[in-house]
Amino acid sequence: MSTTRITVFDYGAGNMHSLVKTLNAGDGVHVRLETDPVAALDTDALVLPGVGAFSNAASRLASGRAQMRDAILDGLPTLCICLGMQLLFDDSEEGEGVGLGVIPGHVRRLRARRIPQIGWNEVESLDESLPAVAYFANSYVCEPDSDDCIVAYTTHERDRFASGVTVANTTGVQFHPEKSSEAGVRFVHEFVEGVIR
Repeated sequence: MSTTRITVFDYGAGNMHSLVKTLNAGDGVHVRLETDPVAALDTDALVLPGVGAFSNAASRLASGRAQMRDAILDGLPTLCICLGMQLLFDDSEEGEGVGLGVIPGHVRRLRARRIPQIGWNEVESLDESLPAVAYFANSYVCEPDSDDCIVAYTTHERDRFASGVTVANTTGVQFHPEKSSEAGVRFVHEFVEGVIR
């Protein structure tokens, strides 16, 4: 039985134990953390996790930005969570640095009184695999130049924003599926199963 390699690109921002545990979905799956953005591409699937600040993460991926962008656009299966989804875009109001530019657009601050948004919220999804309710922890949201990539929306107070996007063989979600109970874990497992197939 061959082993499916899943690489989590580590920005050096904190504990990703729950994400790695969720990705280890069964026999034949090997999950590793990698701090080098080019080395991270030697994999069957890539995960950009949701821990950290945009400027620090953009700095960490800068040396392999072009290679990672090309790999994603060439179809490398990729799951991008929270900050990881934001890194698919050009830049962010959160701080300096250049994103991957896979999806044209920007990351902006939530337009709400209560920031950050922390807790459960509804996901208006066009994709059946996404949970209907998920756990969020974010102050910033993505604003694509075109709606074509959007597969889900969420509203915090009166601010409706993209909470799910797809491009090539990549899915980005603004919520944390690994913290979103059974439906979120199932979503991650479906991603892993899709890579194995």
